[in-house]
Amino acid sequence: MIGIHLFLDRRPLVSHIAVSNLMKGNKMNRYWSAAARHIAPYTPGEQPRDRKYIKLNTNECPYPPSPKVLEAMRQAADGTLRLYPDPECLELRQVIAEACRVKTSQVFSGNGSDEILAFAFMAFFDRGEPILFPDITYSFYEVYADLFRLDPCLVPLREDFSIEPGDYNRQNGGIVLANPNAPTGRGMPLADVRRILDLQPERVVLIDEAYIDFGGESVIPLIGEYPNLLVVQTLSKSRALAGLRLGFAVGDEGLMEGLNRIKNAINSYTVDRIAMAGGIAAMRDEAYFRQTTSRIMATRERTAAGLKALGFAVVPSQANFLFIAHPGCPGEVLFKRLRERGILVRYFKRPRIDNYLRVTVGTDEDMEGLLQALRDMPDIGADGA
Repeated sequence: MIGIHLFLDRRPLVSHIAVSNLMKGNKMNRYWSAAARHIAPYTPGEQPRDRKYIKLNTNECPYPPSPKVLEAMRQAADGTLRLYPDPECLELRQVIAEACRVKTSQVFSGNGSDEILAFAFMAFFDRGEPILFPDITYSFYEVYADLFRLDPCLVPLREDFSIEPGDYNRQNGGIVLANPNAPTGRGMPLADVRRILDLQPERVVLIDEAYIDFGGESVIPLIGEYPNLLVVQTLSKSRALAGLRLGFAVGDEGLMEGLNRIKNAINSYTVDRIAMAGGIAAMRDEAYFRQTTSRIMATRERTAAGLKALGFAVVPSQANFLFIAHPGCPGEVLFKRLRERGILVRYFKRPRIDNYLRVTVGTDEDMEGLLQALRDMPDIGADGA
């Protein structure tokens, strides 16, 4: 979190936004713990209820899950729901291992990648040692660092929002990198990740590959070389299962045991029977997965070209979203204009990116609606004339 901080145990726990909310008179319940009082929670993307929008703000898949997923879930909704699910998620881990070409013992499954990230922060990072991650990245990393009383150290991205591996050659207690990064969409070459791993063999390097299936290069093939490499993925994006909450991690067996120790200290049954059935079917339907991701990538490139024609700066993306800015219209103004026209995108009021918008790639019709709305704005459409 960047800005004014309150301190508890000498660690920053409240961002300037949270301080502002407190100053506006928001009351804190007297029964809350110190952590609940002072933490600044993650803010999820808006889920509107007031009207129908073209929803391009939460990086959801614009297409439904595989029909095989829905059928598997229907079949799983039977009398066995009276029984607890498999706490080891064995069958799900087996199909993930097969898809990733690793051993089942090198796979951990959880209730969405956010849960696995939380487990990883508890399992592998200690207080008193700085946890390195970029200054512009998924904001949940900083929330977790504060929640678990860790010491976040924000490493500035280059001006083009790329990562310089050499910047991570410093004392640390662990490294967390989203690849492709969010909200920028930029991916890291495999060689750059390898360089960081070579520089930091004694610390866990966590690579969050939530968007890897949209054109990035996964580092999962490197886990045999680097016992400190933990790779986290999700079925929310490329498998269209955001509403189901499924994620997985891949790494050395020792890292998997660390995750299991934390999980079983909190909740042994994090993945339910219906979610497991859906996840298994999704991982097995490779053809549907390939078809859907290909469609999204093609739409992304067409949309990027259309935005550039309107004068937008578009960060090269290997994700299912675009990070854009227009020289003639501030990001916050553009965000509000689009919302008034029934189009939701994501705006981050943070240093270095407060003129940018993150735009999820929707269907071709969704993206044409976005482009037409922009063409109709006099100070933007004129640039493309």
